Amino acid sequence: MKQMIALLAVLFLAHAGFAQDVFMCRNTGLSFFSATPVEDIDATTDKGTSAMNVKTGELYFKVAVNTFKFKKQLMEEHFNENYLESEKYPYAIFKGKLVSPPDLHKDGTYEVTVDGILSLHGVDKPYKEKATIIVKDGKPSANARFNVKLADHHIKIPTLVIKNIAEVVEVTVKAAYSAAS
Repeated sequence: MKQMIALLAVLFLAHAGFAQDVFMCRNTGLSFFSATPVEDIDATTDKGTSAMNVKTGELYFKVAVNTFKFKKQLMEEHFNENYLESEKYPYAIFKGKLVSPPDLHKDGTYEVTVDGILSLHGVDKPYKEKATIIVKDGKPSANARFNVKLADHHIKIPTLVIKNIAEVVEVTVKAAYSAAS
């Protein structure tokens, strides 16, 4: 994991040229929520890793799928074994860029659009979503909420439980960044 973070930082630094432009978050929070008439399903993790280059607007997120925690152990097992197949597809990865990036060297709240590719369950799909970046004391934090249609990533829900799991899942991402070292 440390090697991946170091490599990511080097890549961003080489592209940007300045360390103060690259920020990392090693405890990115991610959650998802699925609402159906039968039951709600939600899971969270704070094990995501993210990098942001405030000069170029490049973003990177990576999370081990098996780090999501559920209220019910059985849901967690089904999620990892049957739906996301976390042994076969261990990571969810997003690589993207801010569309028309604002000057994130200045403190403020910025509504932005992020354009990129989400790799989930072995399927790459383009996403263009809204996010909020808040810069305070020179450090950015990012928040986003978007929907993922399970079928778009070839995640199959067995007919037996189709009423228990929504076809579209709401994903929330929260990251508080520090300067890459």
